[in-house]
Amino acid sequence: MEHLKGLNNQQREAAVHKDGPLLIVAGAGAGKTKTITHRIVNLIKEGISPDKILAVTFTNKAAKEMRERVIAEIEKNTKGQNTIPFVSTFHSLGVYIIKENARILGLTKYFTILDESDSISIIKDAIKDIGLDPKQYEPRKIKNIISREKGKFTHLAEYSESANDALSGGSNYLNKIVAQVWNIYEERKNKENSLDFDDLLLKAVKLLKDNEEIRKRYQDKWEYIHIDEYQDTNEVQYLMSKLLSENNKNICVVGDADQNIYSWRGANLKNILSFEKDYPNAKIVLLEENYRSTKNILEAANEIIKKNKYRPDKNLFTENPAGEKISLYEALAENDEADFVAIKILEIMDSTDGGQNVFERTLGRSDGDGQRKFSAENFSGENKNILSEIAILYRANFQSRALEEALLRYNVPYQVLGVKFFERKEIKDTLSYLRASLNPESLSDIKRIINFPVRGIGKVTLAKIFAVEKETLPIKVKIKVDNFYKTLEEIKEKIENSKASDVIKFTVKKSGIENELMSGTEEDMERLENIKELATLALKYDELENGAGIEKLLEDASLASDQDSIMINDDVKEKEKQKSGVKLMTVHASKGLEFKYVFVTGLEDGLFPHQKMGEAKSGEDAEEERRLFYVALTRAKEKLFLSFANYRTIFGSRQINAPSEFISNIPADIIEKEGGEAGVKTIYI
Repeated sequence: MEHLKGLNNQQREAAVHKDGPLLIVAGAGAGKTKTITHRIVNLIKEGISPDKILAVTFTNKAAKEMRERVIAEIEKNTKGQNTIPFVSTFHSLGVYIIKENARILGLTKYFTILDESDSISIIKDAIKDIGLDPKQYEPRKIKNIISREKGKFTHLAEYSESANDALSGGSNYLNKIVAQVWNIYEERKNKENSLDFDDLLLKAVKLLKDNEEIRKRYQDKWEYIHIDEYQDTNEVQYLMSKLLSENNKNICVVGDADQNIYSWRGANLKNILSFEKDYPNAKIVLLEENYRSTKNILEAANEIIKKNKYRPDKNLFTENPAGEKISLYEALAENDEADFVAIKILEIMDSTDGGQNVFERTLGRSDGDGQRKFSAENFSGENKNILSEIAILYRANFQSRALEEALLRYNVPYQVLGVKFFERKEIKDTLSYLRASLNPESLSDIKRIINFPVRGIGKVTLAKIFAVEKETLPIKVKIKVDNFYKTLEEIKEKIENSKASDVIKFTVKKSGIENELMSGTEEDMERLENIKELATLALKYDELENGAGIEKLLEDASLASDQDSIMINDDVKEKEKQKSGVKLMTVHASKGLEFKYVFVTGLEDGLFPHQKMGEAKSGEDAEEERRLFYVALTRAKEKLFLSFANYRTIFGSRQINAPSEFISNIPADIIEKEGGEAGVKTIYI
């Protein structure tokens, strides 16, 4: 069986399993994607048509990787196959199901997917509509409550009823506020022919649950279902998986209870722990051999995670070398810690420079006032490439400030993961023109672009447009508004008849954005360059015809996650790759990624493990923090650096910190201390 070569015994056991439920418990770096890929190919080799196979994961980046691997293996191991399995994210699957049944839901084909900022803007208006102050009732907090309830498959009617019951009993007044805001929010979305991120799952699952004909259609369509990262599924994702597979029971889920770190998003650990209860005849396969990390890194990870109670027993092992010991640095304060990280990165770069000792030479230079000066500018292009193999992880976003300042001082290129390509203003403006042309009912998009570039259309005019009172406008203003909508119609016509990349170029010209930015500041020119990158990115959608390319681009833009920002930057011009540099990110954002060198910073009690101010930590919270640290450790392939600061300024107040309990859990014989009295000296340049 040529297509199963290269698999270990456990991977092979999972790959050849065909019918019935299968749980693959896959430890970090144990080759789960490889296993799923070969399992899919094996199903095809056994006569299952590729279009009968569904594979679902969480991020576009992960879905893209799996799709590419599956296609490559199909081409290599099967002849004459013209179809491929359906590989997507949960949300993309939701979009697919909703679009095929849009009429039943009262939607048009071109419904808008609201991003986070658009949703919050609508909720802010809803709070005002019920006579409350958004400063007192924070829109983001209310949005998060609604999102969490939708993730639990709670509908507005159910929530409103429970809120009224609670109020009559003298209970939580906030619940009633949320119910009122949620109601206005839904009305506004219905009017705009739009859905938010959570609706993509909620409405798709409701269709499957309530409509037997629709449910059977998709059960017949996909006879073999694969769910990646099953430990991260919330209630609505769990229901989607169960409904799609309940007829054939050919469901394969892959996950690791030790990497469940998203409870705050609704991820429910019980979904994976209860799989055998849900599917009594399930086969269980354990993948424990790690192909990513050194023995020392795995020993630390195993020691950390074995203290958790809510987990199936497993112990990662590897045939990789023992590798270097884990470095530990005790910093005086956060600036000292950040300088340690920056200088260590320079040392890593120096070690890959072919023995030229660039770091040592630059360290000895003087800038004329007696200070020694060095930076990443002194290194050659080749060893700068190592920067993409370095990650700096932290528990909370605020920690990035000191780290960024240090990297800037030493001219170390870096990229903060989480700053999405699609969140740049100029990109959002361009995409809003595309969405509004397809869906003129999308008031959020109209509001964003009707006066950009400036057309002299004020708030009063906008209010009349939204109130369908356009005919009452003064003639000059009405002409401006009519010209704006004519532009949208021309863009729609272009979408329906041209390639995606050509549509972007046309939209930027026709809307006036190009002229506006070209005659602006240097910053405006940079924004125009970013839009050109969007046109470059759109090239990969050019093969889709009749507007499908722009539809898919808009869908991918709406569903892009933090990790997908790396994928997007890697898809555009070479200069974007060069900009990337060292990756800075929260530990949560690092899930699914791997790097040769990993720095885990801020290992202080109260910060990591994290504890919210004024709140007692539950046993479940403590276990999740330990799982989060386990995820951080297992991102590293070759070298791991841990650091903590004795003092850290948080909310303007300098605090004295105790080292994290996690440090003492790691065996002392695999740790080496960095610095000390002869440690890194801060050099400001």
